Amino acid sequence: MAARNAKAQLRTDLKRVFRALGFASKHLNGRRAPKATQNSYFDVYQSLGLAWEFLSLQCQHWDGYKRTRDRKLACRICGKIKGVQERYILLTDSGVKRIGSRQTPTSKKTFANKNKAQLIHDQIVFHGALLDVDVHNSYKSNLFGKGHEITVAADRRVTLNESDIKCSVDKFVVDIKVESPSGKIFKPPYGEFPWEISKEKLKSFPVIFHFDDKYEFLGLTIIRPVKK
Repeated sequence: MAARNAKAQLRTDLKRVFRALGFASKHLNGRRAPKATQNSYFDVYQSLGLAWEFLSLQCQHWDGYKRTRDRKLACRICGKIKGVQERYILLTDSGVKRIGSRQTPTSKKTFANKNKAQLIHDQIVFHGALLDVDVHNSYKSNLFGKGHEITVAADRRVTLNESDIKCSVDKFVVDIKVESPSGKIFKPPYGEFPWEISKEKLKSFPVIFHFDDKYEFLGLTIIRPVKK
């Protein structure tokens, strides 16, 4: 119901702006109008254009697209051209904020480098937390030096950095990294499965595993280490 009301209100607001744009355009192109009057209508037209841009950011293109005379696809509600990158992002001051849409790898082709394979790499600092979204198709990389080319698989990785903790999520792995409480690491970190670590050493890791009655993994809780 809320989405339907938002759509109806947006459609009404856009119709008002389009009518006003048409009115300003008609007087702006009037041959007999004094130059000062034309300049005023030009300023009005520019302001209305800005209003249209911001209104269109609220549109989710519910009714799909129609083809224009120059063979482009334009939204049936707001008139924005499909595939054109937005210059602005409109966020509400309360409630859920939405920026862009979920995107995943789009091709099975392996590209020559990451720049050509890149679909999205965007970041936002939201109330002190850094969110990074990296989506790319498969590509060739010289990660280990010249002459050691490897193929990097297509992936969607979402990384959150909060204080001294970094959490990254991709198609196959959820990775959580915590800075050393002492701040000093002289050797590369070790890595083992829980069953490979002795019970005595496991007491050093404040990790709680969550599972169901069939021992299916459901999640974990990490007690944050206290810095000395």
